[in-house]
Amino acid sequence: MATDNPAFRESAPWSRPIRDLGLALDDGSALGPILAEFREELRGRGIVRVVPRFYLSTEWGVPDGTIAIALPFYLAQPDLVDLQAERAGYVEGMGPADILRYLRHEMGHVVNYAYRLHESAEWVETFGRMSEPYREEYRPEPFSRRFVRHLPGWYAQKHPDEDWAETFAVWMTPGRDWRAEYAEWPVALAKLRYCDRTLAALADRDPLVTDDGLDEDVGEIDYSVDQYYRDLMAGPAEPFPDLDGALRSIFEDLGRPEHSPADSPREPASALFRRIERELTADVFRWTGCFPERTRPLIRHLADRADQLGQVYPVDRETPAVVAATTLVTALAMNHVLRGSYLP
Repeated sequence: MATDNPAFRESAPWSRPIRDLGLALDDGSALGPILAEFREELRGRGIVRVVPRFYLSTEWGVPDGTIAIALPFYLAQPDLVDLQAERAGYVEGMGPADILRYLRHEMGHVVNYAYRLHESAEWVETFGRMSEPYREEYRPEPFSRRFVRHLPGWYAQKHPDEDWAETFAVWMTPGRDWRAEYAEWPVALAKLRYCDRTLAALADRDPLVTDDGLDEDVGEIDYSVDQYYRDLMAGPAEPFPDLDGALRSIFEDLGRPEHSPADSPREPASALFRRIERELTADVFRWTGCFPERTRPLIRHLADRADQLGQVYPVDRETPAVVAATTLVTALAMNHVLRGSYLP
């Protein structure tokens, strides 16, 4: 006899090849109006000779030497956005404004490749050489005034190509007075002025590169959404240091009340970590540069240890507990960014 299994029905579409999900970027899609708005932004900025090709892939990006912009496939459907948030713990493009923010950055790469700006002596002097190593694990200097701020994680500091793309994105953002915003940041301001001067000179020039070849287009991806997330989360688990002492300094041990009467309501410390996981992961990335895929396992490790230690907190002291937990995770993340390990 067949059984009614809602969980199976819900997950079944994600077991099909991604190419068979019917994801598209046409005008009727969820992304259609956003792309239309972005095209208007380009025209408003006088960028009409370079016409990027948009397509869905596994992540944001511009294939090297092309004018094609890849958007993550999960942005094509609201249920996939929710799945990305659940499985990965972060969404690069949470809502129209955030998607436009990423599009402006990627357009910076398009302009760079289309006009081969990176080959000019002035570009190299301003941003650096494209041949510099591109490291996924980079160690930014938070709040450095040598770089603009646009995407989270001090992304301009990752590589000269990203420095240019972030500078371009700030320059392109409608209504942003970058001259006033960066008036006291001479190095970053010089980059913005170079961008402004360069784009004015290129306004009437046809691009040197028009290749719009795609890299892993969604229509060709033969693995499933489930497989995509299994691969994304694969890899050896990172060892975590002994943080029991830090947890005990924040939370109570079960049965040993400290800050409130013994009969006051209490909640498990692990529940607090799990409740703030998504927002904390995103904010830690924004302000430290520690990637979400690293911070999320750390928070889950702390939640598991809190359960094993039987730690709780008084409900009437939830705000101090959230502040303390946030501070702990942020301090550990900063250590990892700057030193490559959570503890010295």
